[in-house]
Amino acid sequence: MVKIYGIPNCDTVRKAIKWLEAKDIEHEFIDYRKNGIERSTLESWDNAIGWEKLLNKRSTAWRPLDQSIKDNIDRDSAIDLMKDKVTLIKRPVLVKGSDVHLSFKPEQYESIFS
Repeated sequence: MVKIYGIPNCDTVRKAIKWLEAKDIEHEFIDYRKNGIERSTLESWDNAIGWEKLLNKRSTAWRPLDQSIKDNIDRDSAIDLMKDKVTLIKRPVLVKGSDVHLSFKPEQYESIFS
């Protein structure tokens, strides 16, 4: 089964879920704002795609961070930040088997599920 991680009020997450439903693809939605996220999950995503891609520096949660945090960000501090402030994680995160995919575009999902 496919897992899709995000927050329910995100437009991109809603579009991705709607696409999965339209294609009758069985999926589980994990709301990490409500349920939190394990550090081990973030570490596995980092291993698959890299923390630099996962960390959303355009997030409204990124802007107010102290400049010294932004200037000294590294893997461990990024993972800690994303665990504490889940809205810093780009979304949605789609996990299909051992593959991890970020964001949503219909053509991207077509190739994932073809």
